[in-house]
Amino acid sequence: MDQTPPDPQAERKRIIKGRNIALASLLFALVVLFFFITIAKRMG
Repeated sequence: MDQTPPDPQAERKRIIKGRNIALASLLFALVVLFFFITIAKRMG
């Protein structure tokens, strides 16, 4: 079997993609949290 080492550029893109997904998820969670806090303040 011929095993070639992974392409460093492809590995870098994969890491950056994962980091971007994590950051987007965190930002989305903060927006949702802010939204619920705003609603809670208006209710009470």
